Amino acid sequence: MDTVCIKALRQRRTIMAIPKHDEIWTYALELLKDGVERKPKEFEAPLAQQFNLTEDELSQMYDSGNGPIFFDRVSWALSFLSMTGLVLKPKRGIYKISDKGLEMLVSPEKIREYIQLKLNERDEAKKKEKDTEAITGEVSELTPQERLYGSYANIRQSTYEDILDTIMGKSAREFEHLVVQLLDRMGYGGEVKEAAEVTKASHDGGIDGVIKEDVLGLGRIHIQAKRYDRNNTVGREEIQKFVGALAVARSNKGVFITTSTYSKGAAEYADSLHGSTTLVLIDGQELAKYIYDYNLGMQTEQVIEIKKMDSDFWDSMQDS
Repeated sequence: MDTVCIKALRQRRTIMAIPKHDEIWTYALELLKDGVERKPKEFEAPLAQQFNLTEDELSQMYDSGNGPIFFDRVSWALSFLSMTGLVLKPKRGIYKISDKGLEMLVSPEKIREYIQLKLNERDEAKKKEKDTEAITGEVSELTPQERLYGSYANIRQSTYEDILDTIMGKSAREFEHLVVQLLDRMGYGGEVKEAAEVTKASHDGGIDGVIKEDVLGLGRIHIQAKRYDRNNTVGREEIQKFVGALAVARSNKGVFITTSTYSKGAAEYADSLHGSTTLVLIDGQELAKYIYDYNLGMQTEQVIEIKKMDSDFWDSMQDS
């Protein structure tokens, strides 16, 4: 038997030894029965011990390179437990057992049947939704490419929501550091080394961060960052106070960034400055979009190539 075949068989045996996501369900639920909230990574070691996985099995990667197999299956197991209501997600990336999950652990042999039932109910609901769309013609007019773009937009918007939810779970000081990093990532400060800085918390005078636009620091952009509840609206008065802080700092360039939104009066006031002070307002949605676009704290999960026929190539061939 050649080396390639032996390697393939070894890899196949390793993958088969790693439990599938449905084999992890009950054990993952058992780990949560103490009521402690856990991150996915915190399941990896105890579950690996439960299934007697070797170091090689624990680090086994997919052929595509898309991450470790075991951790991926643990993540999927938690997703199914969450989808079927056996665990809750009090915060993004955090799992906690639900009352229904505790109830099901009394009869663990019924967990698989319960999850399958709930998944079937979800599938039926989706099927009915698709049937309704087909009858009404709401979706039938879209091309496959339009549907793909629509899905991409939905995924992107969902990620925006995750970004803002995560920011709301961090401290106000961390938010200040984040927005300064973002503006630096966006190119403000140019080639100036260490152009961006966060002001000291007790002496900021309404200024949370500064970006030097040139080596001598003659040009500066001042930043105010407000991590407000997403349902909050920043009014004209707060923007006026920031402009006052800019005047004290002898600056005519400012960026006000918030996780919430701005009132009409706030936006109109910013527009009315007519160049005496250049003021940019960035709301929560714009902030999330910039974080996404400039790849701050983001990683590419998957790249999908869509190809079309090269008409010049095919047209150069003689027709029959």
